[in-house]
Amino acid sequence: MTTTDTRARLVAAAQELFWAQGVGATSPRQVLAASGVGQGSLYHHFPTKQDLAAAAVHATTTAGLDAARRDLDADGTAVERLVRYLERPRPALAGCRVGRLVSDQAVMDDATLAAEVRDYFRGLVDLAAAVLVEDGLAADAARDRAHAAVAIVQGGYVLARALDDPDAMAAAARGFVALLAPGPTAPGPTAPDPDATAPEDS
Repeated sequence: MTTTDTRARLVAAAQELFWAQGVGATSPRQVLAASGVGQGSLYHHFPTKQDLAAAAVHATTTAGLDAARRDLDADGTAVERLVRYLERPRPALAGCRVGRLVSDQAVMDDATLAAEVRDYFRGLVDLAAAVLVEDGLAADAARDRAHAAVAIVQGGYVLARALDDPDAMAAAARGFVALLAPGPTAPGPTAPDPDATAPEDS
């Protein structure tokens, strides 16, 4: 196993554990067990838990923004692209990988990790707002609607988990799309992109 592979396995294991139980509740020993990597390799790449957490959280936020960018920078009208972002298949009952971090006090009490999470959500709002400005909305109105779009996704995760109903998230997205005006009728369902159903999507 190469050094790069070892580091990637550690980061991936940490991402999964942080998603399932949070940063504060995850120990380096658990990451070692999940990754199958030796203890010496862990401390070679990540001397402290904070170093590992920073790398894993950065990987998660980067993947989430990349997924949103694929939707919002794709072909189609501005509204169609926003609808694509909102209605992309997501693991509703598992929760958002980044949204999960917001409720983790160990993350929000750490300046580096909290900044990473905030930058992620600012990035989502910026991407959505840019699409809406392109559609002719004034900048202030576009940012308001972009905040609402991001909040719909995050609230959809919460509602789906609370109701134990994955369609609650889809319903929230459909409801928001119906309120978009002016704009065309939301496009019909398309075959899911394999990347679009990846757990890191947000």
